[in-house]
Amino acid sequence: MLERSGTYHDQESNRAAASRIPNAKYVELPGEDAFPYLGDADAMLDEIEEFLTGARGAADFDRSLATVLFTDIVGSTEHAERLGDRRWSYLLQDHHAHVRRALGRFHGTEVDTAGDGFFATFDGPARAIRCACVIRESLRELGIAIRAGLHTGEVERSGRAVSGLAVHAGARVAALADASEVLVTSTVQMLVLGSGITFADRGEHTLKGVPGSWHLFAVETA
Repeated sequence: MLERSGTYHDQESNRAAASRIPNAKYVELPGEDAFPYLGDADAMLDEIEEFLTGARGAADFDRSLATVLFTDIVGSTEHAERLGDRRWSYLLQDHHAHVRRALGRFHGTEVDTAGDGFFATFDGPARAIRCACVIRESLRELGIAIRAGLHTGEVERSGRAVSGLAVHAGARVAALADASEVLVTSTVQMLVLGSGITFADRGEHTLKGVPGSWHLFAVETA
């Protein structure tokens, strides 16, 4: 039985009730909110988990710095309509193979693929940029143009899943890229100074769902 100290409930009655229920446990948590979905819900959930399982689970995620890369095919709907389902499926298979070959070459980690889009992470921004450019050039041979977006920041990892504000920023940057453009945030641009990679200034932008104003750059040579 969980109870918030300082609430209007009769705590003595709750203690007495818990003492009469076999295997019950009475826990009093600090705070004014009696409802489990208000206040510090995590503390209440921890107590419930310990009561049911006998142990509290440790947070199963890790924060680390990563460069995130998002790509997708420009005009995929038009391609699919022109080619038909079977030929479009074969083209997607070739697309996936080209992307995965580049990821392997530049030590990228595939996180997710949905339809014609890829999400990958890298431990270095220069490798991520060069990988995006190789993907772009190799897919031109298939008659495919892609757009790509990159950002570097802290991400949360839980198993294969990668999340966090940096992921949202990378996805929004990719959505702003033009056909055959590799677009990066100023964070990425600053981190690769001295690498020989050159950029064209694309100015300030707002990224949907991401706070602040973001200065973006398009990769010219990598």
